[in-house]
Amino acid sequence: MAAVSTANAEHYHWGQSCDGWHLLAGDDLSVIEERMPPGSVEQRHRHARARQFFYVLEGEAMMELEGVVHRLHRGEGLHVPSGSAHQVRNESAADVRFMVISAPKSHGDRIPAPLEAVQP
Repeated sequence: MAAVSTANAEHYHWGQSCDGWHLLAGDDLSVIEERMPPGSVEQRHRHARARQFFYVLEGEAMMELEGVVHRLHRGEGLHVPSGSAHQVRNESAADVRFMVISAPKSHGDRIPAPLEAVQP
C-alpha cells in the first residue's frame, strides 16, 4: 500500500471546470478531494444511500442543505445525511478545495433535487 495524494490519485473533471481526485474509492467508503474555481456550482441533488461529510481545506464554500445555506471556511465541515438535498457552490474570488467523505460511495447514487423554495 502506497501513500496517496492528488499527484497520483485518479483525477476527473466535473461541472464547471471543477476537479476531483479519488483518494479512496471503495464501495463502502469514498474519500475525494475536490477543487471548485470561483463562480462554480454543482447541481442540487440528494443521495438515496450515501451520507457525506464535506470538509473545507482551503477557501470558502457555500453549502445549501435542505434550504439552509451554510458558509464553510477552511477547517470547517458539514454532515449531509442520506436523502438530504444539497448543493455546494463557490461564490468567492478564489478556488475552494474540500474533502468529500461518503459512506457508502456516492457515485451512482445521485438523484437530482430541483430547487424549490430555498432561501439565500
